[in-house]
Amino acid sequence: MRLAELLGVLSLVSDLGLGLPMEHALRQCLIALRMADRLGLDEGAREATYYTGLLAWVGCHVDAYEQAKWFGDELAVKAEARLVDFSNTAADVAFVLRHLAAGRPMVGRARAALGMVATGAMKDIDAILETHWRAVDGLSASLGMNDDVRKSIEQTFERWDGRGSPHGAKGDDIRMTARLVNLADVVEVYHRAGGPEAACAVARERSGTQFDPELVELFCADAGDLLRDLDAVTTWDRVIEAEPGLAVPLADADLDAALEAIADFTDVKSPYTLGHSRGVADLAGDGASTVGLSAADATATRRAALVHDLGRLGVSNAIWDKEGELSVVEAERVRMHPYLTERTLASSPALAPLGAIAVQHHERLDGSGYPRGLKGEALLPTGRVLAAADVYRAKIEPRPHRTPASPAEAASILRAEVRAGRLDGDAVEAVLRAAGHRPRQRRDAVAGLTQREIEVLRLLARGLSTKQIAHQLRISRKTAANHVEHIYTKLGVNNRALASLFAAKHGLVDPEPDPAQPAGLA
Repeated sequence: MRLAELLGVLSLVSDLGLGLPMEHALRQCLIALRMADRLGLDEGAREATYYTGLLAWVGCHVDAYEQAKWFGDELAVKAEARLVDFSNTAADVAFVLRHLAAGRPMVGRARAALGMVATGAMKDIDAILETHWRAVDGLSASLGMNDDVRKSIEQTFERWDGRGSPHGAKGDDIRMTARLVNLADVVEVYHRAGGPEAACAVARERSGTQFDPELVELFCADAGDLLRDLDAVTTWDRVIEAEPGLAVPLADADLDAALEAIADFTDVKSPYTLGHSRGVADLAGDGASTVGLSAADATATRRAALVHDLGRLGVSNAIWDKEGELSVVEAERVRMHPYLTERTLASSPALAPLGAIAVQHHERLDGSGYPRGLKGEALLPTGRVLAAADVYRAKIEPRPHRTPASPAEAASILRAEVRAGRLDGDAVEAVLRAAGHRPRQRRDAVAGLTQREIEVLRLLARGLSTKQIAHQLRISRKTAANHVEHIYTKLGVNNRALASLFAAKHGLVDPEPDPAQPAGLA
């Protein structure tokens, strides 16, 4: 499997998280590359343009939990952001107020505005773009991106007029590669909606504010050729073929590490799912071996589990984090997420087999599952194990509408599902053995965190406020705040989203096991 295929799938996932049509990032990458060729950029700059084009927006979901609290459907907010030139404070404020507490009564929206001012949340909103960049930078490092690529990604949100983020770089201080992707991002949206004329019009409107004027002129002078064939059925093959360098395949260990990083990136969308994909992968991989599947199938099951929830990014956190009952429309959107996972993975010949397994994690033997209502022999042996692992892991995790079940309670639930004819009995017993017969050792210190700081980090990552953390740990609010400050300092981060990524990556999401509890209790 080539790195370009993995990044191409990531770009499709980022499209979902932005509320944009799939292949937006692929198309923007192609436009930016064509402009780089017009400029005669060298191979190093072309490589930075390519990888920046695919990775630039991947981190835009990491603080979706916070975004949804303020704006409701955060996907709608991010999709509309490309339609606004944030060239002055009035434009910034108008955009925020237009979306603040969307869908609530006017009184509720007014209270939200007052609350935003009172709590200093406008500062949090100002930091959103920096959070997105830092998250992508961490992922880029995990994927082996070089410094030129990472520095280009750092300037994804900079603007020609200096009103961008994170450093307010201006004019020629912004790397050409970042300028190309910034322009390509917006003109792709307008071209899709209104053709080359609309793309040129928005480029000229923002010339000198968001965009480099010389690049705008280059683009508009040759827009027809730069935008050619973008309306074809797919741009996947052309983008993958354009991968710079020798396109060396990823080794198995590198692929596994990359999929684990992607799993963490997926789960951080909601504090309720941190560590979920890794946890499911461990159970599913071990369970597949226990149930008698081949080593190759067990590996495929584990890898499919790592990416089984990619489609969650296409559903708003206003739904995932809702405490009350879902409406019919909301429930239908939830039922689409396995399909979205399959759809993103299907583009890659190397990852498509994982998508065929992953799409079945909510299917049930009696046909009551989703998205296709498959039953009986239509369910793969690998899919049956994945479904059992997903249910077990989900039950022992908190959700906005319920507290987590104990391992024993989760085991009872799974066995009841077997009796009801919904889950495969052999798969369930294999997963339960994997869950109940692996006593975990106490974790070594990570990043110098104390055990109390790990407890605080775990609650912080789950979305609890400082006040709630203090109440749950029975400490003062000031002490809890000090712990949070010390955690941020030790991790080198400045917000919950980035701390959550660290917690997921280092396995700090789950509570320490009780050494007095028998290993086989589940």
